[in-house]
Amino acid sequence: MKKYAFNEITLMQYILAIHGMQVGIGVLQLPRLLAEKAGTDGWISLVIGWLVALAVSLVIIRVMKYYPEGTILELLSHYFGRWAGKLGAIVFCAYFFFFFFIVIVRSVLFLKLWILPQTPDATIMVLILIPSYLIALGGVRILGRYSELVFYMALWVPFFYLIPLSVSHHWLHLLPVLKESWKNILETSLTTVVSFLGVETAFFLYPFLQKKQSASKGMIIANILTISVYLGVTFVCFVFFSPDEITRYNEPTLSILKVTELRFVERMEIVFLAFYLFILSTTSMPMMYLTTFCSNWLFGTKAFRGHFLVLVAIVVAYVVFFVPTFPQSDKSQKIFGNIALYLIVGFPFVLWFLLWMKTRSARRKLT
Repeated sequence: MKKYAFNEITLMQYILAIHGMQVGIGVLQLPRLLAEKAGTDGWISLVIGWLVALAVSLVIIRVMKYYPEGTILELLSHYFGRWAGKLGAIVFCAYFFFFFFIVIVRSVLFLKLWILPQTPDATIMVLILIPSYLIALGGVRILGRYSELVFYMALWVPFFYLIPLSVSHHWLHLLPVLKESWKNILETSLTTVVSFLGVETAFFLYPFLQKKQSASKGMIIANILTISVYLGVTFVCFVFFSPDEITRYNEPTLSILKVTELRFVERMEIVFLAFYLFILSTTSMPMMYLTTFCSNWLFGTKAFRGHFLVLVAIVVAYVVFFVPTFPQSDKSQKIFGNIALYLIVGFPFVLWFLLWMKTRSARRKLT
């Protein structure tokens, strides 16, 4: 009997859930970060980082095929013992919590800066957490449906970014190609891998997938969607801003919209950011759910509602007693990115090797 059959998701929901978790807060700053480190050759680093993330994604699927009816926690317990599963639950619970924490605090900061400067941080946080709690409480199937809904709602966004290009664009900004050294490009590609965080959720989504034979295809499609968004936004910003100008804007993806005006709306970047909160929620809500999933698995309970409330209380208490700032958020994001890079890139390959060795030795004993 399938343990997670009651909450199964379709291939489309699986693809869009992973894609939604990848396209989070990073896309707003990505063009600037690439320009600072690799100039207008940053798009090459982005493609290299995508190839690494794609390889990691396929390795994760290979790992999960060793225990298709369970998550990574059940897999660790089955092959390496109960305490390996408990340790994995602690590590992933901490990982997903900090991921959720960084995204939700960043969302509050964006709202505070651009839309609600006079509103207390705690009030904004509560307003974001109430719908997040209600949707995440529904489980993987509801989160998959929500990601699918937001994706279709956001299909107009790529066409909207063509409007600034009609005002000003200079393709010569991209030339000459490879003006930076390969060393800078490769070093930058390591940091771009962090932009594809979200592929690791396949460790937990795989057993919920209805057609597991299509998991690899789904991961490839999800990563192609993500790189398409990143390259599109990067090229638009690179040809609109000059190579020196783009580094002056913290969020060039938003700043570029300041030149867009309609008869009935003057500041379109405000409207866009308000809508972008839906896209951010496709990252924060799954991370919120996976944090409580790991904590429940660790303690052997099914008290999702209680664990959700504890999580909400911790985050609200933080913004009440500690006023979040962009420098603090940037520092936290950088530290988390460095840790996540080793966890996401290194762990799947090491685990795949260990499982291969373990199954190989088991076959030898049988023969």
